[in-house]
Amino acid sequence: MNTNTKWWKTPIASAIWAVMRIWLGYQWITAGYHKLADGFDASGFLTGAIAKAGGENPSVQGWYAAFLENFALPNVDLFNFLIPVGEVLVGIGLIVGVATIPALIAGAFMNLNFLLAGTVSTNPILYTVAIILLFAGSGSYYWGGDRFLIPMVKNYFANRSSSKTKQAA
Repeated sequence: MNTNTKWWKTPIASAIWAVMRIWLGYQWITAGYHKLADGFDASGFLTGAIAKAGGENPSVQGWYAAFLENFALPNVDLFNFLIPVGEVLVGIGLIVGVATIPALIAGAFMNLNFLLAGTVSTNPILYTVAIILLFAGSGSYYWGGDRFLIPMVKNYFANRSSSKTKQAA
């Protein structure tokens, strides 16, 4: 083993990250699939979250309730599309390990928004797993498509850049 390799990027540690990543992807794809198959309307959720901003112990911050009331609720049709499709895309990306880092960021962002809307449920667990995998970096996709795709994309742009430099000279 290369002594410069971080322990969290070794193939053995990466196997653990892969199991976590696939589990997380399954959670997302299942949630999104059910919303797509059964129909999804976020208006009740948004209205409930706005209501949680009042009272003695609000579970939703006023600024976030204002965002929900003034932007999300008037554009609920957009959110009714983006949420389930986003959940499915995050799930697919995580399961196959393609666009892993963007999928982790998108998933964590959705979890953060669900938490800000006052919904605890599994969101803290899913958010924490996403953050751990983000810290694992390339170790999180060692056993996935990004292991092969990222070097191919880098080589493509490096070759393209060097050919432009040669043409300019």
